[in-house]
Amino acid sequence: MTDAPITDPKALRALSHPFRWKLLQVLTEQGPHTATQCSEKLGESVASCSYHLNMLAKYGFVEEVEGPGRQKPWRIVRGRQAISTEGLEGEAALAAEAAAMAYLDQEFERTRERLRRHEHLPEEWRKAVGTQGTVKFLTVEEAAEYQAELQALLEKYDDRRLDESLRPEGARAVRYFLAVTVAPE
Repeated sequence: MTDAPITDPKALRALSHPFRWKLLQVLTEQGPHTATQCSEKLGESVASCSYHLNMLAKYGFVEEVEGPGRQKPWRIVRGRQAISTEGLEGEAALAAEAAAMAYLDQEFERTRERLRRHEHLPEEWRKAVGTQGTVKFLTVEEAAEYQAELQALLEKYDDRRLDESLRPEGARAVRYFLAVTVAPE
């Protein structure tokens, strides 16, 4: 099930900061973390991590949960951030575009970093991951149908993202990034 696109300009602006996408990545792939733990993973100050986590919380992307002792880890609330300029105008459209560009920058940075480390993966993982691209000549109806089929595949195993108890032994965070674009006429 796809989340509705975010339309609040302030929430979209909250997502236009590249570092916030890194925080969302850590919390999505590694589960709840405190600001201190995020700081250690991302090489940013605890104060900066705390500030950005609070901004993400303000717009409902993350929340604090009970932790051991006085620790208050943060966790993902919204598994997907759907961003589109469709139907938006003015400030909201600009905010959506900025958030989408920040997301893409982070996504490409993450992909480049992981590809640099590809040769260091165990052989079975090297065979299971990589990049590929293809071109299809489709009508708009076929493109919509094809994208819906791909979306259904991308949603498989979504329950494991937020519920660690559902992850089988040996499961790792495997990132799938799908971009569907059309050539200009």
